[in-house]
Order: sequence, then structure tokens, then C-alpha cells
Amino acid sequence: MTDAEEVVLYRTDGPVAVVTMHRPQYRNAQNSKMTYALDDAFYRAAEDDDVKVVVLAGAGKHFSAGHDIGTPGRDIDTTFERRAGLWWDHVGKPGAESRFARESEVYLGMCRRWRELPKPTIAMVQGACVAGGLMLAWCCDLVIAADDAFFADPVVKMGIPGVEYFAHPWVMGPRFAKEFLFLGERVDARRALALGMVNRVVPRDELETSTMDVARRIAQMPRLGLALAKKAVNQAEDLMGLRAGMDSVFGLHHVAHAHNAETGTDSLAGHDARSMRDGAR
Repeated sequence: MTDAEEVVLYRTDGPVAVVTMHRPQYRNAQNSKMTYALDDAFYRAAEDDDVKVVVLAGAGKHFSAGHDIGTPGRDIDTTFERRAGLWWDHVGKPGAESRFARESEVYLGMCRRWRELPKPTIAMVQGACVAGGLMLAWCCDLVIAADDAFFADPVVKMGIPGVEYFAHPWVMGPRFAKEFLFLGERVDARRALALGMVNRVVPRDELETSTMDVARRIAQMPRLGLALAKKAVNQAEDLMGLRAGMDSVFGLHHVAHAHNAETGTDSLAGHDARSMRDGAR
């Protein structure tokens, strides 16, 4: 495949693997093809003994505008080899049998897998990091943002209580998590830094240089020490309720989908990419 056809690009720069979402014409909206390509790339980095750190990037002006809910490449009814759990293939199943199975796999399950990658991961964020894009950044260990980055989760507009990988109270604290969800408004990079949502904010033209500098300095540490330190913090976060909280909210998320489907035209309350974009101002 040519670069123009690939939805995820992979390269190494010394001890750093750079995994790049490559649907810039759609603001790197995440379809299932991209999900499984990301999984392939993360496995490739995990298996390469020369790779110490992984950087997740988005091609073009935006990191990721979220889940693909309306591009020509939307592949919601396509079967892929399942990797994140033991739920059945969602294709051809009715109602919640399809939605719950699919989202358990491609959204919640995949992000949990990537969070456990035993090498440090850094999200390099510019432009939009919205809804499903938040999940991709939040499962990384560090987030370095350009000064033009913005963050939003506007899905309450659909009647849904946040994206599937519900890390909000742990990433930004409970009180602001409520404001973030209730308003669905954009949070700029500087406020995200003040709230602890990101580690650093740098000028847009210095984003790659700054991120790679941090990655290379991390890479000087022993591989096992990094893996154990990461696992230690992840375990502590889980003891603070992260994993159980996500499970409980994932159920609420699907109550909302079911309600929308029962009372309206579809599980997204009639919204599409344009209406959701207009909601995150």
C-alpha cells in the first residue's frame, strides 16, 4: 500500500517508534480499519527490542476528531479479527448485541490494551482532540500538546454520558469532569495544562521536536524499570477505581444508545459528524 492508502504509518527514529494516524482528510476520524492498524503498530513497537518509547501522532492539522460517524470509509458493519475480548462478532446481530459487542472490542477493549503496552507512550497532540480522540490520547502515558490543541467531549448532546473509555474524573478531576461533559465546550491547551489533562504545552512548530526530545530522554532509562514504573502507576490508578468506573459507565453509555434507538431514528440521536462538530465550540 502507498502512504496515501495507509490509515496508520509506522517509523522508528533510534529508540523511538512513531505511530501516525493517517486520515488527515477526515481529521483522523477513527474507523475500525484504523483501530486494528493502530493495534498492529503498537504490537510491532512492543516486540522490537530496539524501541524504548512510542509516540502516537496524527497527520495533518488535527490529532483526531473522534470516532468515524460519517466518512466514506466508515466500516461499522465490517468484520475484523477480534483481539480485545471474547465477545462475538457484531456484524449481523440485532440491537445491543451488535453495539455492545462492537464497542467492547474496538473502543473500550482496544484502549485498555494499549494502556498496558509495557513501554512508555506519548500522545503528540495538535488541533482537535475530540471525543474518541480523547480516548486515544488518554490511554497514553504522557500528553504533549501544541498551543493550538483543543479538547472536547460533546457526546452529552447525543444523550450519552461520555465516551467509552471513561477516564474523565481521573484525568481532570470530578468537578471539572462534570463541567467538561455538561457544557461539551472546547478546552484549550493552556487550560488543559492547568487542569492536569496534559503534561506540556509547546508552540505548534516545536511540537515534534519537543516530543521527540522527551521521548529520547525517557529512552535512556532501563527498559524494565520503565515497564515496572508504568505498571505501578497504572495499578495505583486502577485501585483508585479507574477500571471499575469505566465498566460501570460503559453500561450507562449503552443504556443511552438503546434509549436513542428505541425513541428516535438511530443510536446517536440523529446526530452526524457535522452536528457534533458544531456542538464542540
